[in-house]
Amino acid sequence: MSTVTINVADGAAFQNYDDVLQHIHEKLSSDGIVKASYLEALREREALYPTGILLDGYAVAIPHCDANHANRPSIYIIRLPQPVLVNQADGDDQLPVSLVINLVVTDPSNQLQLLKALFNNLQNEAFYNNLLELPAEEAKSLFISTILP
Repeated sequence: MSTVTINVADGAAFQNYDDVLQHIHEKLSSDGIVKASYLEALREREALYPTGILLDGYAVAIPHCDANHANRPSIYIIRLPQPVLVNQADGDDQLPVSLVINLVVTDPSNQLQLLKALFNNLQNEAFYNNLLELPAEEAKSLFISTILP
């Protein structure tokens, strides 16, 4: 995962989670990171296996799909000024999410390792708050030093 592209985006207010997914697809497509099939694959994955994760008093969304929709690995962190509702991964609720961490992997074996590191660290509220509140470059550095091997 050392050649992974990492971006941190701020400020965009979205009407709903599908708007977030469309934004991710447009950004990553224009950067050549994902294939044309990526948006539909994200939507299908979210419909079957939602990625809203409820933590202790806060929630995150970790949209991702199969590696065959990716050209190269990427992590896209989006910090929302207004939460959007995301379906909960292990329940029927919708969760208000201000932090979206999109994972694009080209090697499926990396995905599990990345998700595990992410879950472990996102349970630390200070890590979550730092990702949400630090200036973009500092949040990116924190993510790299904490999550990526």
